[in-house]
Amino acid sequence: MDARKEQSSAYARAGVDIDAGHRAVELMKDAVARTHTPAVLGGIGGFGGLFSLRGLKDMEDPVLVASTDGVGTKTKVAVRTGRFGGLGQDIVNHCVNDILVQGARPLVFLDYVAMGKLSPERVAEVVTGAATACEALGVALLGGETAEMPGVYVEGELDIVGTIVGAVDRPRLIDGRRIEPGDSVIALPSAGLHTNGYSLARMALDDLDWSEARADLGGQTLNDLLTVPHRAYLGAFDVLQAAGVDIRGMGHITGGGLVDNPPRVFPEGTGMQVDLGSWTVPPVFELIVQRAGVERQEAFRALNMGVGFLFIVPAAQQEQALSALRGAGEQPWALGRMVEGQGVTLG
Repeated sequence: MDARKEQSSAYARAGVDIDAGHRAVELMKDAVARTHTPAVLGGIGGFGGLFSLRGLKDMEDPVLVASTDGVGTKTKVAVRTGRFGGLGQDIVNHCVNDILVQGARPLVFLDYVAMGKLSPERVAEVVTGAATACEALGVALLGGETAEMPGVYVEGELDIVGTIVGAVDRPRLIDGRRIEPGDSVIALPSAGLHTNGYSLARMALDDLDWSEARADLGGQTLNDLLTVPHRAYLGAFDVLQAAGVDIRGMGHITGGGLVDNPPRVFPEGTGMQVDLGSWTVPPVFELIVQRAGVERQEAFRALNMGVGFLFIVPAAQQEQALSALRGAGEQPWALGRMVEGQGVTLG
């Protein structure tokens, strides 16, 4: 026992507190456990998470779809505002949307939270936020890693990464190959910046008072607007499927914005015409653009500009899709249409 204490003390002198990691687990374990469905085998603490695929038996040819991502420098916004719970929701919803583009339903999620000096309360706040998002979407938070790495991460800062695995029946895989000129592009709004563009936003807004209620932001504060969690679009997808809408392609508007993201699913020889008059860009984006002095085209690559997700459907089903989404409480609009050509044209 004395040898173990001496070893622990030496590790602590090197900047790593093993006990802090155990405290973090204790603080978050109940929230994580609430995400576990009968498909999860075993509890928290194993070397690997176990998830049964027996629930996929209704799929003819199940395909696993996986994605990994982070929240970028939104972590620095969390540090400045002292609001960390939203980061967990950010990373879960971001990853869910990424695999949704191919029609996949999320099954399991794993998180990675790292700091220079571990704060159990801060880690627990992040992971509890992730668990809340997982629980809302029926995703099992199957495992994760909490890392204390002095000398690698700056003390007081943190890094967050998420990995998600979902599944789709191969005959129902959505890969964009059926998209054709004339199809309608339906947009759903973002909740804010989501998880992209924060380096530009921080540069533009750094010297402002983030706690001030600003008239040019409709009386809201930057503290509130910059920490709104990334939203998930799985529910909207389910609504369109239930309504019998033929979803030919989807786009998650993240890094690269409306310019670089949608073409990732376009077939050869097909482009997209965006009607910039079809929506009003939220004030927080206009403030960032104005103070950063960026060209409009660059702004549409760095920021989502109020557009969170796209559904590409046959033109004949545009009104059906809009009606179904509105009936579910969404605020969709017709963003544009598919045309012959390539890339995205903003006009």
